[in-house]
Amino acid sequence: MAGEENYILETRGLVKEFRGFVAVNDVNLRVRRGHIHALIGPNGAGKTTCFNLLTKFLIPTRGEIIYKGQDITYAKPAEVARRGIVRSFQISATFPNLSVLENVRIGLQRAQGTSFHFWRPVSTLDSLNDRALELLDTVGLRDYADYITVELPYGRKRALEIATTLATEPELMLLDEPTQGMGHEDVDRVTQLIKKVSANRTILMVEHNMNVVAKIADTISVLQRGQIIAEGPYETVSRNPQVLEDYMGSADEALAGASHGH
Repeated sequence: MAGEENYILETRGLVKEFRGFVAVNDVNLRVRRGHIHALIGPNGAGKTTCFNLLTKFLIPTRGEIIYKGQDITYAKPAEVARRGIVRSFQISATFPNLSVLENVRIGLQRAQGTSFHFWRPVSTLDSLNDRALELLDTVGLRDYADYITVELPYGRKRALEIATTLATEPELMLLDEPTQGMGHEDVDRVTQLIKKVSANRTILMVEHNMNVVAKIADTISVLQRGQIIAEGPYETVSRNPQVLEDYMGSADEALAGASHGH
């Protein structure tokens, strides 16, 4: 049944212009509740601008953004975060000199709105510790709890960012190029992790790596020059002649580039 209530997020005729350059051009995105939805496309296709519109870092030139049936086109970033749209690697600029456990605990304190109550009894922190360890378990980092964050290998840092995002209990989690700059082993680990944490929530991700979206995305929207040129499951999208011509080549390059990334 494809009723409205099945879509947690919709954009209608979304347009963003920067001084005459149209970065996002009439995008109608419908993200189904409980799905992993991937936005792919070559560099400059408008993926990041789209994300910035959804998280309210940018206001659209035209069009509407509907979240859970409510118009959030002009909502403030903090408001959409409170409503459950959380962008990973936005709040989770982790604190490099704190431990892995402390980083997750800060995420939990933010979610509870107690971040500045320094006079709170230590016992409240204990209950946060238990929850923080559970989250570290979820992302496979329990053994790293006492590591100073800066010492974590790159792929594990990304897992920590996902854990701190989960601490805010998002309903809709936006992942920004989660496997960028990783070697194969980390890519596989993070891909499995995204699949795992997608239980009971919706994920919208921007991702370059076709292998990743082929494995886990329920729906793929292909953006090019700010427009959606193809949409559907991987089987459909990967057979689209325009996608094959314009994107598959650059996907291979992106894969090659990914192993040299940061």
